[in-house]
Amino acid sequence: MPFTPYHFGPSACIALPLNKHIDIPVFILANVIVDLEPLVVILFGLNYPLHGLCHTFLIGTALGLAWGLLAYLTRNFFKWWMQLFHLPYQTGKGKMVLSVILGIWLHVLFDANLYNEMRPFWPLAGNPLYRTISYSALYSVCEISFIAAVVIYPAWIYSLHKKQKAEAKVKRNNQSK
Repeated sequence: MPFTPYHFGPSACIALPLNKHIDIPVFILANVIVDLEPLVVILFGLNYPLHGLCHTFLIGTALGLAWGLLAYLTRNFFKWWMQLFHLPYQTGKGKMVLSVILGIWLHVLFDANLYNEMRPFWPLAGNPLYRTISYSALYSVCEISFIAAVVIYPAWIYSLHKKQKAEAKVKRNNQSK
C-alpha cells in the first residue's frame, strides 16, 4: 500500500477480537515492518524493486520470524505498551510466531493485489494476485476496517472493565463469606 497506515485497520479488526490467539502489537507491527523494505529503497535510492523479496510469503516469513524473536525479547515493552491502551496482554512464543506469520502474510496479500511487480510466491515468477480486487474496493476495506477498529476498541475496553468489575465483585463476595 502506498500508505502503510492503511494496514492498521484490517490488522486491528482481526487482532482485537482474536486477542486470545493473536498477539495484538506483534501482529499489527508485523503488518508494518514489511514496508521497511520500500522505505530503505526510497531513502537510499537503491536500484531494487520497492516491493522486493520481503514482500513475498517465503522471505516475508523469515523476516517475520526475525521480528518475532526481537518482539519476544522485548515482550515486557509490549506489556507496558498494552497497559497504556488498557488492553490485557498475555503472550507466549507460539502466539507470537502465529502473529508474525499471519501479519506478514496479510500484508503481502494486500500489497500483491496492488503491485504487479511483486512476486508473492517467489521463487515462482509473476503475481497471480494482482488486481483480484479493485483498488477502490481494497482501499475501502482498509478505511472501513479502520473505522470499525476505532469502534471495536472502546466497546472491547468497556466490556473488559465490566467483566473485571463483575469478577472483582464475585471475589469480594467469596472473601466475605
